Amino acid sequence: MALRDLTAADLAQLAAVGITPEAAAEQLALLRRPPAPIRLVRAATIGDGIEQFTPTRHAEITGLIDRGDAAASAGRVLKFVPASGAASRMFKDLISALHGDRRPSDTTAAREFFARLDAFPFSGELRQRSGLDRTPATEAEERLMLRTLLVDMQMAALPKALVPFHRSDRIRTAFEEQLLEGTRYARDADGVSRLHFTVPAGMVSRFESTLAALRPQVESDRRGTRLSVSFSTQLPATDTLALDDTGAPSRHADGTLLLRPSGHGALLSNLEACHGDLVVIKNIDNILPDESSEEVVRWKRLLIGCLAGLQEEVFTHLMAVTGPSPSRAVLDAARAFAAARFARVLPADAGPDAITAALHRPLRVCGVVRNDGEPGGAPCWVRDADGRESLQIVEPAQVALDDPEQARLFGGATHFNPVDLVCGLRGYDGRSFNLAPFVDPETAFVTRKTADGRTLTVLERPGLWNGSMAGWNTVCLEVPAETFAPVKVVFDLLRPQHQPARQAPAHPH
Repeated sequence: MALRDLTAADLAQLAAVGITPEAAAEQLALLRRPPAPIRLVRAATIGDGIEQFTPTRHAEITGLIDRGDAAASAGRVLKFVPASGAASRMFKDLISALHGDRRPSDTTAAREFFARLDAFPFSGELRQRSGLDRTPATEAEERLMLRTLLVDMQMAALPKALVPFHRSDRIRTAFEEQLLEGTRYARDADGVSRLHFTVPAGMVSRFESTLAALRPQVESDRRGTRLSVSFSTQLPATDTLALDDTGAPSRHADGTLLLRPSGHGALLSNLEACHGDLVVIKNIDNILPDESSEEVVRWKRLLIGCLAGLQEEVFTHLMAVTGPSPSRAVLDAARAFAAARFARVLPADAGPDAITAALHRPLRVCGVVRNDGEPGGAPCWVRDADGRESLQIVEPAQVALDDPEQARLFGGATHFNPVDLVCGLRGYDGRSFNLAPFVDPETAFVTRKTADGRTLTVLERPGLWNGSMAGWNTVCLEVPAETFAPVKVVFDLLRPQHQPARQAPAHPH
């Protein structure tokens, strides 16, 4: 074990947060010898890893939506929303404008912000609290406006979930919009809508009180609905060590080890702890106004139906294969299914154990969108260490982009990952999967970052929908670009899809 740099006090500090000596040794080894980049074989395309539902498949689409609705009605669907992120990145350009040496309106960001202020959902409160009912005319007024937003209203310090995103009959935060959307496809026959949010450490009580305030309005909007909402935080045991510029474990001024949050891959344990059956995963900032979400909801119901149907096929084969004395015909049918559906090619004489190992895995259906230049991961075929090709969601940081051929393959991806997943977390035996065995630890990220004037080598766990799901059985399905509306910076709220809808479409239920 690579623990020679750690003292007894260090090990005690690690043990106090749940990090074992073995885990610490593994982290140090990865930091000092980062995993090799992933090897792309080709980008996934329509017909080669990505399924497409065209309008000509109307009857099939309707059937799958009905199947998804039946699964929801049976109480099988949970919505899981990673909502740990802070809003600081949303407002970083305005923060720079406030604290910079130039007049704020000399920056592009502040100038656009002042010009279009009234289009932001929080403009009413901002004008009231700043006392400015017009465009700021002087540098002092500009700084007053920005200081009111960023300091008095603490907008940049909020979790992104609690930032006002939309304005209709009332101002709605991303959190409220996610609640409303979830009631449209994660509600059972008794009206119970189940959702889980991962939130920043120390913020659970804030979210609970916000939920208590919102519940009457949401349940009134969705007559007959009862919200069942839970929260969790990233576990300290998922934090990771870092190295300083000498290659030694980085430490605080008092000599204790510096431990850092390890990225969204740390949320795998939160996902597993939900003990969900069919789990919809969607990022907190990818949300439309409730009045405009009809198409999003339709495709979510379709994705749920696809997962439910796929799971039923898998379970049928597994029950046949694990039954008493399965025939060669039964084994061959299951083997052919594993190859055709999940590219898990087995020898012609594969027995029940090998076929079960190939099929008895967590399942996911990934909605992917046509690539129009949005940053993020892409569905690609990659070659595993054992030489097998598998379908993965790959982030740019996983690829050797300094290799022209690998860069060409990744750059040629026709689709990207909007984090639009439906996951099957239970096996044919009805038990929840232990998700750790399906993680590929070689897809961890090692990067260089600057913090407090120091250069650090930091480690992030395999991404939740990347290497943390590398061993899952995966299907990718094209979804319309209209279902993807992320808010990464505050100016994204000015996009037409986030502005008040002129006419609210009717929802199916």
